[in-house]
Amino acid sequence: VNKNKTMPKVRRSRRKPPVGWEIIESTIDEFDEKMKEAVDAPHEGKRKTESLWMVHRIHYERNRYIFDLYYKQHQITKELYDWTISEKISDAALHAKWKKPGYEKLCSLLAVSKGGHNYGAVSVCRIPLKERSPDRRVPSVETGCISCCSSDPGAPIWWDAPTSLWRDLDD
Repeated sequence: VNKNKTMPKVRRSRRKPPVGWEIIESTIDEFDEKMKEAVDAPHEGKRKTESLWMVHRIHYERNRYIFDLYYKQHQITKELYDWTISEKISDAALHAKWKKPGYEKLCSLLAVSKGGHNYGAVSVCRIPLKERSPDRRVPSVETGCISCCSSDPGAPIWWDAPTSLWRDLDD
């Protein structure tokens, strides 16, 4: 029993991390700590799905960090990138979507999974803000994302973003 009330460090496999891990390790540990806090945060007064919004956001941020380091900034090796995927530190399916046109800012795979939406549609956050009426510019129930449409500036826009980013747009 852990008497300090702190969760143990996230376990990784016994495989030795590749060269370059020390560059990203502290940031990944910070994301892991934020994730633990989000999971342990009180959820009284919130809808069941609202309590998971921060988890989706942290998952997005961690994956975006690794994706950008490899594909945009070229600061980590392919070996390290593949290792993060095999260790489940990053999400290969989300990265694959980000490489496709129109999905560059996708918040979560839940937003495009057709099984969880009426009529095989996608989440409301995938519809451009300008095409939605002001009363439909609300966070996605599943992820808390207001817009992850590639055509919207500043996307993804999360539930806690300033309303000036998404509420009153010139039509």
